Amino acid sequence: MGTVHPFGVNSALYLLQRSYAKITQRKEYQEQKMGFDFIVSSLHIRRKNMQMNKYLYSFNCDSTERELCTLESRYIFNKEEKNKLLFSDVKVDPSSSAFIKNRLDIISCSEDYPTLLNEIKKENIRVEGFKIEYLVVDGDTTEYTDRLNKLRDIGYRIEGVHDYYNPTITYALCCYECVWYFGVMIKNNIAWHKHKQKPCSFSNSIGVNIAKALVNIAAKANKEKKILDACCGVGTIMLEACFAGNNIEGCDINEKTCKNARKNLSHFNYTANVYHSDIKDISNRYEAAIIDLPYNLFTNATDADILHIIESTAEITDRLVIVSTSDITDLISNTGFQISDYCSVSKSRKGNFARKIWVCEKN
Repeated sequence: MGTVHPFGVNSALYLLQRSYAKITQRKEYQEQKMGFDFIVSSLHIRRKNMQMNKYLYSFNCDSTERELCTLESRYIFNKEEKNKLLFSDVKVDPSSSAFIKNRLDIISCSEDYPTLLNEIKKENIRVEGFKIEYLVVDGDTTEYTDRLNKLRDIGYRIEGVHDYYNPTITYALCCYECVWYFGVMIKNNIAWHKHKQKPCSFSNSIGVNIAKALVNIAAKANKEKKILDACCGVGTIMLEACFAGNNIEGCDINEKTCKNARKNLSHFNYTANVYHSDIKDISNRYEAAIIDLPYNLFTNATDADILHIIESTAEITDRLVIVSTSDITDLISNTGFQISDYCSVSKSRKGNFARKIWVCEKN
């Protein structure tokens, strides 16, 4: 990682501490102390990001899915994105999420741009077919011409021939909160969009974006955890889990639906068990289960039906992620589960239709 410029964070902290000594002698001590503490805290956070974090993630989502993006972030990284960015030591494939735009594997960083260039030079990078991109993030006011010049600067410090059309590796440069970051950029390859063309569909299946988020929330970014899609339907959630390499099984009480789920999985060369079964007859244990309740849309499902599904699933897992278009908060509370998190996802900005998502832990 890059060294800190002598007039960077450390110097700023030193000057603030000197100013603080004088402020203590004034009447407005308390008010200014609060402002001082806030600035120092911000600088410490910035310095911590520079010294410790390995990855910088960029996010993008529609306003209707903002809550879902935030919820997913909490369960993947144990913290929320800020300004569509997130620093973390957790390594995640961007393509496993619909909301992660790319991941920057940080090689060097510095508050001083010339220092960053020296650090890149010291890396002795030798690679053929490389490409360099400028990653524009919130708060960066660097002009377009200056961006191009900086990309050229970095290109001169990498040995090899560049290839902008079919690169073997993509590097990126960005500036966030006055700190320059350079590293390898891994993009969301959006190959999962092919699932939208699955051979068997259901008119009111959840969207791919929601399906991917449900898998991440249930698995907490741990592909080893065994997950159950308790009402799998045609396999929308299972497809996203298989694409990301998660360990998932599904079940459904409708035989035709199970056949369609298997057909969809086979179409994309995925392998996963789909059981034609009432959930109460499933005996395997799972670390988490996803329950997408379609019953209130096409049948006259009673509260007893919903309770049966949740209570039966509770016999084989201690953690649930439940999706419904109606408010079933009270029903969940009566099943021995505690609601630990919640969000709502609207179908459109103006419409009233929304899916509600509960994360539940056994009491």
